[in-house]
Amino acid sequence: MRASPWLPVLLILALGAYLLPNWQPKFELVPRQPQVSTALPNTLPEETQALFKKVRPATVRVESLDPRTREAGIGTGFFISDTGQVLTAYHVVSLGTLFQVSTLEGKSYRAKVTAFDARADVALLEVQGRGPFPFLPLAARAPRVGETVLAVGNSGGDFLQPRRGKLLRLGASAARADFPQGTLEMNAPLAPGDSGGPIIDGLGNAIGVVSYISVDSSGITRRSYAVPVVDGDNLITALRTGEKRDTPVLGIELDSVHSGLIEPAGGVIARVVRGSPADRAGLMGGEYDANDNLSKLGDVITTVDGQRTRDANEVITALRSGEVGDTVTIGYLRGQQPRETRITLVARASLPNLPDE
Repeated sequence: MRASPWLPVLLILALGAYLLPNWQPKFELVPRQPQVSTALPNTLPEETQALFKKVRPATVRVESLDPRTREAGIGTGFFISDTGQVLTAYHVVSLGTLFQVSTLEGKSYRAKVTAFDARADVALLEVQGRGPFPFLPLAARAPRVGETVLAVGNSGGDFLQPRRGKLLRLGASAARADFPQGTLEMNAPLAPGDSGGPIIDGLGNAIGVVSYISVDSSGITRRSYAVPVVDGDNLITALRTGEKRDTPVLGIELDSVHSGLIEPAGGVIARVVRGSPADRAGLMGGEYDANDNLSKLGDVITTVDGQRTRDANEVITALRSGEVGDTVTIGYLRGQQPRETRITLVARASLPNLPDE
């Protein structure tokens, strides 16, 4: 299988269905007020304890719930204005319709999603409560490799606790196309529940939003990744003006087992969502027997707008380089017969039966 060696060790916090069709997020919704601890961890250096005490009131626990599907999740977020704007990871809120934000003071507020960028994995919530709220300033410059960073999160049953590490790399490329690219790489020991929380520099500025982690075979976190944020950059400006940038999709689920292994290589379609643009264009997924075992491969996508796509990852990369509303030319094989079709990309949210990203 032509797969990145990172694939076995990457853990998406709440992303992932293009290449992991059987994976489902495991969440626990805690309806009661959190037990707030004011004690500072003794393992932090004195200057880091002071920084944590300063920034902790501006961080929050974010709870997401979809009453229809009963999917629920807990993540982290942080205020970026005194009026109640909360920045978090998009995948923390992408499955929900009801949202609650809990603060260090022990107060809980309803919130709504006002903007997001699905490909960058960031979202903006608006708290339905009266401020002013304590908030974190966003960095005015790009961070420097080697500096110490502080994360605050809710993993492991904790409530707004610190995780400290070093910034190892800027502009890190993820091993999978359905992860955000160009992230900050750190060795801070993050885990599910920290997603959406802030990465803070030594001056108390937020430089990133926690997105995903890399773990080894024993489940130990080796690397953590955050989407960089800079005050006034295109990403933050778009969020503050209420833009909602969804992921462009065809309406297909790709087969991660067989993609890239057949000859000629390509992205194998496992399933086509009924009524989707891919379905209307006549693309076909695999055939399965009564025990759900694959009996016949689906169509194999070999090009997107003339760009060669040798596996599922390359198909996703090519599609995500476009925008919702773009029309792309898909070259594919059915059996050994080459075919071509033109399909208009639609927003991921318009296809609720597509596995969640």
